[in-house]
Amino acid sequence: MTDPPTPPTPTARSRWQKQVIGPFTVRHLVVLGTVLAVAAAALFLLTRPISAPVGTAVSPGSGFYQTGERTTGLALGRLAPELTGEADGKVQALHDLDGNVITLESLRGRPVWLSFFATWCPPCQEETPVLRDAYAAYHDRGLEMIAVSVQETTPDDVAAYAERYSLPYTIGFDATGAIFKTYQGYGLPTHVFIDADGAIAHLRYGPVDREAAAELVEPLLDPMPAPAGTAEPATDTQ
Repeated sequence: MTDPPTPPTPTARSRWQKQVIGPFTVRHLVVLGTVLAVAAAALFLLTRPISAPVGTAVSPGSGFYQTGERTTGLALGRLAPELTGEADGKVQALHDLDGNVITLESLRGRPVWLSFFATWCPPCQEETPVLRDAYAAYHDRGLEMIAVSVQETTPDDVAAYAERYSLPYTIGFDATGAIFKTYQGYGLPTHVFIDADGAIAHLRYGPVDREAAAELVEPLLDPMPAPAGTAEPATDTQ
């Protein structure tokens, strides 16, 4: 009597053709999984941003003097709102310490550093020399600086502060905080860096040191002109 024949070992082909779910074989499921993975990868590539977001928005640090509820802030890349705000049901413009109206429209074509501060704010006081030096360094290259004093008592008090620290840049007087509210400010100091086209390039909450000032301002300025070369003496061609 002979032994029954040993059943053949399943080949790789037969394993691929084995039905696992209804009429679907292992091969069907592998192909389907591959198609889904490729489709997911293609969807990721098509929907991701083409480039990194414009500018930066730095979260408040330890030197930020918070005065109200935190807001989401203005969107980077959007046109900066004009320097107006609403108080007591009326639209108010921003005036300098001499009573002249300040507008961003009049500064279009030049980058603007807009700094909200208060003379009673310790971190604002500490960074005042940084703003003064940055203005001196970059004004000739096109930078305009507008420091907006928020909820001060009188323009004369702010003028005395500006005189004490020899501040040469424009200072606006926002007694009611209306302009500060337009810019969704919730603490001091708050800095808004606006490019020459009037768009918001950077937001900074808290004091700015000299290194940060250079990193934020210089990309908004026109390149420094190349130094003039030394003319070579004419040669005698005779």
